[in-house]
Amino acid sequence: MDSIWDCFPGSFPAADVLASTRSTACVDATDLPVERTHPVHEDQPIAPGIETSVPFPPPGVRVVVCDVVGTLVEPWPPVPLAYQRAAARQGIECSPDALRSRFADAWRRQELIDGASLPPFATGRQRERERWRGIVHEVFAADAPEEVREGVFQDLWAHFAEPTSWRPLPWGTRLARAALDAGCELALASNFDERLLAIAGRIEPLSWASHVFASSEIGWRKPAPQFFSAIEERLGRGPGELLLVGDDPRLDIAAAHAAGWRALSVGPGH
Repeated sequence: MDSIWDCFPGSFPAADVLASTRSTACVDATDLPVERTHPVHEDQPIAPGIETSVPFPPPGVRVVVCDVVGTLVEPWPPVPLAYQRAAARQGIECSPDALRSRFADAWRRQELIDGASLPPFATGRQRERERWRGIVHEVFAADAPEEVREGVFQDLWAHFAEPTSWRPLPWGTRLARAALDAGCELALASNFDERLLAIAGRIEPLSWASHVFASSEIGWRKPAPQFFSAIEERLGRGPGELLLVGDDPRLDIAAAHAAGWRALSVGPGH
């Protein structure tokens, strides 16, 4: 999962995939205020979709690379409520259902813009901020003038930069523990922007990762193959040594397979 849109109810994938095929910017956890306090395993499945008879991580994997939103953590309060509250602070009243529908349209429009860019899915800090500004302004276009919508955007941008706006997902926590207990490195790889760098060291299990890769810092968004090759280069690992864990069938699983990585899909619908 690669955006907070995927945390609207009903958006999680239903299928699990564990397979292998083939084909800079990173922040090391040592640069962040990190606490590593991962406890021992609980007596329960690692994560939805991972069969107890299947070894995790699979043989040959040296680094488990996890998507962030929807895989390890989720927004809290849920995105529709966060948007509703931010709008209310600017004098706008909207229902969560209306916001959900508008957000879907605005998100897809920005995805089309990124996919049609030359080269496709190239990004950076300015582009990431502008894409979120565009989404928020479109969501509330029928409700308020531009200056009021800008206020909502600034509110939401700051909101999702706070560690208190996120909470761990139980299967993500168990999965991260399992990777570390197996002797693998743990890395984060997300279409989140630079705000991830600020919160990664302050939320478990994100704080257990040795490397943090945000699309705004790499210069590419998933599903661009350059996103994956940049991570390979920074880690000094080949595709066969890397496992991508995520919950988006296209941006995580299919994109990782296209890059030659192994991939595992997890989520509450599995």
